[in-house]
Amino acid sequence: MPQDCMQATFNPEPPKEAQAHTLPPQQFYSVEYPGYVAPGSVPIAIHNLGGQSCLDNAFRRIKRYEARDNRVDLKLQPENPFSHPVPGDVTSTNNMVLKVVKRKRKRLDAAESSSAEIIGEYTADIVGTISKTLRFRSLADFQYQPDMSDPLAQLRFSMDKLDAQAINDFTFSKEKEDYTVPDPRVLDPLLVHDTADASNNAVRSNLRLFPPPVFSRQGIPQMYNFKQNPMAIVETSANETTGQEKSRYINRFRWKGWSVTSISISEKEVPTQPSKQVEEMRLSANKRLYEALQKLFDERPIWTKLALINQFSHLDARELSNTKYLIPLVCYNFIDGPWRDALVKFGYDPRTDRTSRFYQRIYFRNVNNPTTRPSVTARAEAKYTDNISFRNDIVDVGSDRRSHIFDGVSCSSETASFQLLDIHDQMLKKMIDSEDQLRDKPNERDGWYQSQHMEGIKVVLRHKFFTLLEDRIATDEQCQTLLDSLPESRHAMHGPTYSRRARKHNKAKGAMPPEEEAAARLKKLLKNDELQL
Repeated sequence: MPQDCMQATFNPEPPKEAQAHTLPPQQFYSVEYPGYVAPGSVPIAIHNLGGQSCLDNAFRRIKRYEARDNRVDLKLQPENPFSHPVPGDVTSTNNMVLKVVKRKRKRLDAAESSSAEIIGEYTADIVGTISKTLRFRSLADFQYQPDMSDPLAQLRFSMDKLDAQAINDFTFSKEKEDYTVPDPRVLDPLLVHDTADASNNAVRSNLRLFPPPVFSRQGIPQMYNFKQNPMAIVETSANETTGQEKSRYINRFRWKGWSVTSISISEKEVPTQPSKQVEEMRLSANKRLYEALQKLFDERPIWTKLALINQFSHLDARELSNTKYLIPLVCYNFIDGPWRDALVKFGYDPRTDRTSRFYQRIYFRNVNNPTTRPSVTARAEAKYTDNISFRNDIVDVGSDRRSHIFDGVSCSSETASFQLLDIHDQMLKKMIDSEDQLRDKPNERDGWYQSQHMEGIKVVLRHKFFTLLEDRIATDEQCQTLLDSLPESRHAMHGPTYSRRARKHNKAKGAMPPEEEAAARLKKLLKNDELQL
């Protein structure tokens, strides 16, 4: 490389600093109108936006809690109440308003004086700033135009004009059942299969449907980007008759229910084995606990869950609770009837055995026992304490093992749910063991007992239980007085009343059939009217 080139240096011109300008204090508001606006149609555009006052109120709001009121509706058909507006929102911006001026002058060429070139000069000045802008970026709602000559449409106009006379004179016209009428419009033959229908047989709907205030709440298009669940696999099965293969997606990690098999009191057959999902877990079950459960159900075919859990130690009860499939391996339950929610041995049908009356379940609510959810701290402390107790195995569960028994003297729970076999009170035990008030076939509400006799058992148990909650013991004389005050025909029901399907009202809870409840309410109203007269 030549030496003179190596000594050459490049000296650029020093950069020029940008000139600072002061923004004028004048502020403007901008409207991005979704349409063509000519200078002469500005008043029409403002009218479609609700008027100048509506725009002023929208731009004036500055508080955050008023942001929901910044919406401005653009009504392209302001005189049509059935036309849905286009929603717009006021947003904060930092834009500037420029005033651009173009000046034109002619520059004459010295060589050719006959030709002239038009030269334009542009000047731009900042007039002010735009702090808020009204934008219409949401999707426009669907539009539907009803028949404006319809009386209902005319009523809508009368309501807007507050025409009291027209509203008072309005009457519903008689239904003509003309749901389709000929369409005089000529349709494009390419849109119909038959060219004859394009002009002769064209019809349109005449259902007189009026649009709702809003068709769609979706204001912004969503990119759904649907993808298949990665946990799903394709399963192919063949039809045994036709041999046709059919494929479907299944979730290989889906949760498998291990709940107890449930049936209604109206079903004729009882389950004899667990469900397929539960049967698959038989080999994984704790053999010692499984055999203990089988032995308990051999001794007693029906248990409540509380009574069954009380037969095990605290650690075994915890394992039974955590291992969801152990109990469903040996029993099923009823969803209604006198044995509702009780655990019944597979193959045993209490509706065919009179001795199953001792396993009937009585329960009623305690409205004075509000259930509140403990705080997170309290639950954490209880869990920590329980873990220490289980680890050291120092938990005393002697008193808990009798929580399913009612003796009329002590009460270990504020909710009543007992089997008749677990009621050891002498007065109640005599009523339960009595065979004078039994049915030939069980009833879905009272089981094997007559309605009046079962009602007496419930009344005495309820009185004794709630008296114990008040730290008092009810005497047999008080209970006998209550029994004597019961009407003989109260809730009387005769014969089996199995329903074809499970109904919402459960007669085992003591609820009367709907027709009897309606009759009782009517009698009560008539009695009150007589007292007022």
